Amino acid sequence: MALLPDEIDRESLKMVEESISQSIRMTVQEKYVLFRIVRAEGDPNIVDSVKFSPDAVEAGLSALHLKNPVITDVRMVQVGISKALLANNQIETHCLIDVRETAEKAKLEGTTRSVAAMRGLERHIDGSIVAIGNAPTALLALIDMIDEHKVKPALVIGMPVGFVACAESKDELIKRSVPYMTIVGNRGGSSAAAATVNALLDLLKSN
Repeated sequence: MALLPDEIDRESLKMVEESISQSIRMTVQEKYVLFRIVRAEGDPNIVDSVKFSPDAVEAGLSALHLKNPVITDVRMVQVGISKALLANNQIETHCLIDVRETAEKAKLEGTTRSVAAMRGLERHIDGSIVAIGNAPTALLALIDMIDEHKVKPALVIGMPVGFVACAESKDELIKRSVPYMTIVGNRGGSSAAAATVNALLDLLKSN
């Protein structure tokens, strides 16, 4: 007999928990987010690459409690976030990667659409959760805006995937004082970034 989605979810998390060393020094909430990331990546070996700032979970939950928006670099992250949980908490998401104005702005400025999209969302970023699961250039653009004191996100989920400037963008994020969650190195992706947001939304229900 086929398992129901909730049963699959519970069993998956149980298997993840059993595969990870119990000596990890994290709070219960941090471990829950970590398990969700491992489940999304399908690889317990990623644990040592997952890094949180000390205040990351609390910062994310506070932003969601205030119904502040979630900003994403690509639609894949946006559509991966639970619509039901967003609706239940009256939280909006914003993404500009594929709108005509972003393409025009990128061409005019001689930059990438990811950079143009992040800059175009500047007015929504203060107090928000910014979830980046694809483009290192989007993360670097966000870091530039933070350094220039143009924006102050509540939490940055920096999980772009790839090779060019990917690991470097995460190294730069970790150097900042902004609360962050990241997967250092070349790994990451839209599924991991969306899973992180979903984990925080799940935790919000129990707070």
